[in-house]
Amino acid sequence: MNIIEIKDFAAKELDAYARLSERELLNRDKPENGLFVAESPKVIARALDAGYEPVSLLLERKHIEGEAKDIIERCPGIPVYTAEFDVLTRITGFKLTRGALCLMKRKPLACVKEICKSADRIAILESVMNPTNCGAIIRSAAALGFDAVLLTAECSDPLYRRAARVSMGTVFQIPWAFIPRSDWQRNTFEYLKSEGFATVSTALEKDSVRLDDKKLNSEEKIAVILGTEGEGLSPETISLSDYTVMIPMKHGVDSLNVAAASAVTFWQLGKRF
Repeated sequence: MNIIEIKDFAAKELDAYARLSERELLNRDKPENGLFVAESPKVIARALDAGYEPVSLLLERKHIEGEAKDIIERCPGIPVYTAEFDVLTRITGFKLTRGALCLMKRKPLACVKEICKSADRIAILESVMNPTNCGAIIRSAAALGFDAVLLTAECSDPLYRRAARVSMGTVFQIPWAFIPRSDWQRNTFEYLKSEGFATVSTALEKDSVRLDDKKLNSEEKIAVILGTEGEGLSPETISLSDYTVMIPMKHGVDSLNVAAASAVTFWQLGKRF
């Protein structure tokens, strides 16, 4: 094991963990050189299972022979930077979940048609910019029977540290792709229609049907569209959709957080009858 005790906080090797933003790691100008940081042994393990290549590890010392031992064994030849918990917190600026971070190389992005060709349940996120909500929605999609997730260009990146951590690593288990900005909205809706998908907007509109509507639930292929926090879906997206649905609620509550609403929606529409 290539264990390296951290003595110099300014070491260039620690930049990815301590000083580079996730947007800088993404490297939009040269995406083939993009990186991301996975946090916690479970998330790192799922990334490795999905074939992502590790670059280095940053671990709390006690986890070298503990929770991260298996991770280290799966990453031979890469540097393993280590220190006590309080030192790592000073370096990263936050408390590490389970005391483990892994810098990894990104893969080439999948395309929309590639991940839709064998799917019959798709979730589409329109401008969901909060990484926590993005990760939680992807986790629900994976758990509740959806086959893929599409994101508009404004959405949070599923590989951002917080999004991947909140998803519990399911961002590495369910296919996802970004919709090119030029294809949203009309081109995407036309493509989905050509592939037999019924498009379903989640919105509080006068003509919204209940989530348990029989006709809706009899559709063979469904694409559910969820909107940004606060403003919801754009009027054009709603107008282009085959259905607009609402979750029946009580006590005067008009809506749920988008992550909570996604779980309810996926549970109902993820069923195969």
